[in-house]
Amino acid sequence: MPAADQTLRMLAFLARQRGPVAARTLADQLGIPRSTVYHLLSALEEHGFVVHLPGDRRWGLGAAAFELAGGYARQQPLARLGRVRVAALADAAGESAHLAVMTGRDVLYIVEERAPRRPALVTDVGVRLPAHLTATGRAMLAALPREQVRALYPDASAFADRTGRGPQRPGELRAVLRETRARGYATEDGEVTLGLRSVGVAVRDHAGWPAAAIALTWPADQPRDEGELAARAADAAAELERRLYGSRRGS
Repeated sequence: MPAADQTLRMLAFLARQRGPVAARTLADQLGIPRSTVYHLLSALEEHGFVVHLPGDRRWGLGAAAFELAGGYARQQPLARLGRVRVAALADAAGESAHLAVMTGRDVLYIVEERAPRRPALVTDVGVRLPAHLTATGRAMLAALPREQVRALYPDASAFADRTGRGPQRPGELRAVLRETRARGYATEDGEVTLGLRSVGVAVRDHAGWPAAAIALTWPADQPRDEGELAARAADAAAELERRLYGSRRGS
């Protein structure tokens, strides 16, 4: 069997899992010799498509795989369908709204709608920001398996900084994501730009993976109901999910 075919089957299998898996699982499930699996995993790791968790002896998707997913999402149909919903969200909430996808440890903004009389944001289309500091990034990270987050953020060197706020170590990020899961939406307060706050909700695909996230941003000195804005973002995310994947949220 050609190595390219085996490699693509391995990547597709990893993409369908809820977390990293053992090499022997890949070999058994795909009918590929274990020696070949290890050889291909080594090559994929070298190019960033998979990551190895030595303590667990498991393998998961790497940053380069997220880059591919983000590249597709930027083209069709996410940006096209998302643009309408993000614009409607900004109009209804009276605040700036945006749609982002994960690319490695960053988020990449693919749609932005600035509300009238609101300040310009750094989240313009094509801009990348550290995922652990943004509401969109935190919403997506909270929807990933914990092992996948640990692979993306193995130590303090993985944490970028913008304003001196936000998690700077794996344990601090885990606490933020626990709060996000318990709350049902992500928040950010001055960690991207001082004086601005955001709420974000993940857009999940048919398998429950975070394909993107929708967020609203507003000036911190403006009294807004955080929960109400998050509910509006959640409604927009649910509608985008229905258009992309069929009804899934709440099922």
